[in-house]
Formats: sequence, structure tokens, C-alpha cells
Amino acid sequence: MNAFDILEQRGFFYQHTDEEATKKLLNAEGEAFYIGIDPTADSMHVGHLLPIMAARHLQRHGHRPVILIGGGTARVGDPSGKTEMRKMLSEQDIADNATALRQQVGRFLDFSDDDKGILVNNSDWLDGLGYIEFLRDVGKHFSVNRMLTAESVKQRLETGLSFLEFNYTLLQAYDFYVLRRDRNCRFQFGGQDQWGNIVAGIDLTRRMLSQEVYGATFPLLTNSQGQKFGKTVAGAVWLDPKRTSTTDYYQFWRNVEDTEVTKLLCFFTDLPVAEIQRLGALEAPAINRAKEILAFEATALAHGFQEAERVFHAIAGRFGFADPEGKIQTSSRIAQFRPESSTKDLPTYALGKAAAEAGIWICALFTESGLQTGNGAARRLIQGGGAYLNEERLTDVQRQVTLQDFQDGELVLRAGKKNLRRVVIE
Repeated sequence: MNAFDILEQRGFFYQHTDEEATKKLLNAEGEAFYIGIDPTADSMHVGHLLPIMAARHLQRHGHRPVILIGGGTARVGDPSGKTEMRKMLSEQDIADNATALRQQVGRFLDFSDDDKGILVNNSDWLDGLGYIEFLRDVGKHFSVNRMLTAESVKQRLETGLSFLEFNYTLLQAYDFYVLRRDRNCRFQFGGQDQWGNIVAGIDLTRRMLSQEVYGATFPLLTNSQGQKFGKTVAGAVWLDPKRTSTTDYYQFWRNVEDTEVTKLLCFFTDLPVAEIQRLGALEAPAINRAKEILAFEATALAHGFQEAERVFHAIAGRFGFADPEGKIQTSSRIAQFRPESSTKDLPTYALGKAAAEAGIWICALFTESGLQTGNGAARRLIQGGGAYLNEERLTDVQRQVTLQDFQDGELVLRAGKKNLRRVVIE
């Protein structure tokens, strides 16, 4: 299948500026396209991965990704999808974040040769712009009336939009112009909330270069409650294991809703669609096998095969396997069960010895270890019968955890079926 059909079959497309032109470009080979990521944090989170996975499929079918790290635009802040102004970062923080993002993107895409793909930073061309020259050469092409009709702007006008943020569209549009001029890049992909910025870049490039460029957006992913995909009770699910442990990352995918499995396998794995459809058609409890494969494949892409295998053994080895043979086997990978897996592979929270000796309230321990967002949530978890200590269901919300609960200096907390935390005395 060609690249356009693959993305369409897997559900990536939401909007096109010109569907026929998109199909023609992607059905050929060697087309340069760009995706932007602003380094507003030192890690990507799961919400960043949809465009990256699309780029992965396109690269595998002969196209050339240009991944733009927005070192310049991060100093302004994109108001799209935000209810308030982003926190302003120092130039050093932005530079450090950009370095971290480059390393993470490199796990998904091949940058070993410039002909395969490249990473660029828009600070290279934005930092040197003169304000007056930019207004005269670029600003003259923008209509304020038209900018005010953008959905991202209209939403922010209700809560307050700074002049700084209002300029973000001009800068992103200028990025598209520069990449078309210097990198022969004729296509931009982005999230659903980037539609206005993409259209602005297409219009500016046409006006300044008299050349056509195109764009497409991907759907905004939400769960059944309408919440943005990639969020948990503990917050965003990050790719950096210092922010979200590999075990928690695996568990996030393992615990998705049954109805979401097919869609997420299409978006976040390399498995063939036919195999995905077979897995997604499994009924409960067999659907847990598909979730196990989703978690393993997604973790292997973000953290490597060995880490995915280790976490698979730690989680499935403790609670049992969806596959009675105790292995993950797909068209692309196989991981066998190793009986030597232990609690040491679980995410760990260190409790001070003095606190353990004095005793700590069970709700506080669930909160401090990161299994719950607050004592109230921990209390409700216990009252609902979903909290465990060393596999014993907890019923007393006033229970004090003492040294007697520790075995060889550790204990295991569990929230629900799969969320675990090893607690050790330091």
C-alpha cells in the first residue's frame, strides 16, 4: 500500500487543505514534510506521539521527515488548546529541553542520513529577525480580522490573550515559508488544534514565494469521558522515565478501555492493520491479550525492546498472562516469560526510616508514593475496595502502616488491578 492509504486506513487524517494534492504527493516517494514540537518541557508526552507515529509510517515508505524543534517559538508560546498563557522559560531551559526532545524523537525516526530525515530548530532563523523588518515583510500579509476568526484565538479571547501569543501564528507560518524555501518542504502535519496555524503558513508561503504547499491535521484523541488522551490521575504520561517510570508507561497502555484497543494499536504500533483488526475483535477477557500487546509494542518503541520485556515480565509475571504460554508474540516481536522477575522491577518509592518507625497513614502513603492524587482519592479507593497492601485488600481508611507491614524492608501497594508501587525503607 502507498503512504496515503496507510495513514488513511489507520485513521490518522482529520482535515486536509487539499486532499487530492495530499494523495498525489504521498503516493510518490521522497517528499519532504514537516512536524513541529515546541520544547516547553524536557520530555515529550503521549500526546506528542500521534504526529511522530505518522512521520514514522511516512519515512518507512520513502518520505523525508523534517522535525522542527521550536526553540524560537517556545519563547512565545502557542495559545492553541490552552486556557491561559504558558509559563515563560529561560533560554537555557529551552535549549536543554530541545536537546532532550531531539534524543527522544530519534527513537522513532531515522536521522542517520540527511536524505532520510533531519532535525531543525527554528531559533536558527527566528532569533535573528529584526522586528520592523518582520512586520514589513511578513506582517503585511496577515489580516487581523481573519486571525480573530481562528478557533484557538476565539477561545482565548474569553479568558485573555496576550499580544505575545497573538503573534505565534505569524511565527509558525514563517516556519513553513522558510522550510519550503530552504528545504523544499511542501507539506505540514499537525494536531487538530494546529489547523489555523497550518492554513496561515500555506497562505504566507503562497504570497511570498508564489508556490503551493499543503497541510493535514490528525484527530484530537479523547477517552470515553471526553478527557484528553494521555492523562492519568497522576498527570501527563511522559516518555522520560524520570517523569513516568517505564512500568507506569506500560501500565497506561495496558489499562486502556476495551473499545479503544483497535484505534490505539493502529496509531501507536507498527503492527499490520489485518493483525490489529484480529486483536481488536477479541472479546473480554481475551481482549486483555490485545492490551498486553499494545502495552508491549508502545513501550518497546519508546524505551527499547529490553525495557519492554522487563516490564512485561514484572507486571504479567505477577498477575498472570493473557497468553497462557506466558509470552508476547506478534508479527514483529516475541518476548518470553522469565520466572526470575521480582518486585525489584516495579516502580519504587523510598519511605524514610523515621516515618516507617512512627507509622504513616495509609491514605498518605498512597498519595506520597504517587498512586493517588490526594488523600481524598485514596480514601475513596479504599472505601471502594480497590486498594491493596501486600495483596491484602484494605478496608480501614484509618489504618497506620508500620514496620510490621514491611517484609525484608519492602511492601507493595496496589491501586485497582494493575497500578503498583513498591515501597522500601531508606
